[in-house]
Amino acid sequence: MRRRLLSSTLVVAVIAVLLLGVPLGVVVSRLIVDEAAQELGAEAKRLVGEVEYARIQETPLDPQQLKSKYPHRYIQIWERGTPLTPIVVGNPPPSGHLMTEDASTSTGIYVRISRDRDQVEQDVRARLLLIVALAVAALAVAVSLAVVQSRRLTLPLQDLAKIADRLGSGDARPSKHRYGIPELDRVAQVLDRSATRISDLLTREREFATDASHQLRTPLTGLTMRLEEIVASAEHPDVVREEGEAAIVQAERLTAVIDELLAAARRQRHAQAEPVAIDEVLIQQVTEWEPVFRDAGRTLRLDGSRGLKALATTGGFGQVIASLLENSLRHGGGSVTVTTTSGDNYVVIEVTDEGPGIADEIAPKIFERNVSGGGGTGLGLTLARALAAADGGRLELVRRRPATFAIFLRPAEDDSRNRVVSGPA
Repeated sequence: MRRRLLSSTLVVAVIAVLLLGVPLGVVVSRLIVDEAAQELGAEAKRLVGEVEYARIQETPLDPQQLKSKYPHRYIQIWERGTPLTPIVVGNPPPSGHLMTEDASTSTGIYVRISRDRDQVEQDVRARLLLIVALAVAALAVAVSLAVVQSRRLTLPLQDLAKIADRLGSGDARPSKHRYGIPELDRVAQVLDRSATRISDLLTREREFATDASHQLRTPLTGLTMRLEEIVASAEHPDVVREEGEAAIVQAERLTAVIDELLAAARRQRHAQAEPVAIDEVLIQQVTEWEPVFRDAGRTLRLDGSRGLKALATTGGFGQVIASLLENSLRHGGGSVTVTTTSGDNYVVIEVTDEGPGIADEIAPKIFERNVSGGGGTGLGLTLARALAAADGGRLELVRRRPATFAIFLRPAEDDSRNRVVSGPA
């Protein structure tokens, strides 16, 4: 590319010099010759006037004075009424190449003045040589600029090629290089954005195993509880059948959780959001978690508006509720209440317990990764917020003591607000 830039610039410069230099040389040479001829004609007219004035004054001509006054000139003067031999001043040029101009008066005075044409041609050659020197200098400047410009263009391209190769090898660090060339800067910005996306994708893929292990623990716990109920109820076929069906549901939810985690890792769940019946998901979660809370001597209850619908994914929303319930079970205390309300812009689901709440130093960063106030993994609330955001909603800590978390979801168009009920699920 650098060679092509140099050759193309040199060709353009040569064409420009030829288009400008050749006409300029022709015009300059003609101007010099014409100027010499005009100067010689003016001298002839001035000389014939001086000769006529000397004749009127009856003063003889002084050849030496004329020679000093018109140096490097060959002068011939004729006067009417005098011998045909002219008055000669100066010597003819040794080259024999003359440039001659004549002048005469009505009184019979004739003057012929000549100069060496080789001097005029020498002056023309000097000017042409100057033009050639300037043309060469222009070509040198053009080549220098072409070298600088080619380096300015090719070096950034080589740098961008290295950055692209580095991205292909898995090094997804943004270079943040800028080159002062708008087109190349746009390419560098695109590569930086691509590097950021690749880095984010790689980070999410690396964290997927950790996130999956944490999120799968909740449905596995429910599945284990159902299997324990099956074992404990082996003498009651109806109970065994019921618990077996519940275990199958848990296994299906486990599969759904895996799908949700994969979709969240690839950021594909926005397009899957659809109207979800809030009551169905909450009743399912409360049914699954109520035995665990009962074994811990605690209660779990539903409150608020019924019949609400919001835009979400069933698996994702269920995982958020499960994470909040598990968080209340592990770190909270007393009864846990799940309250549903609705407004013009959001459907709100609050999870509140009666425990000591969240410490002030932990509260501002409670949703950060690996932050836990009770010896947990520090992943549950982080993943819950990510799942809520993937559904187009958000998860917030709305009160520290007692701890109250709220999920804000976009209402579905066919949302109906029915009666308010309160009491244990």
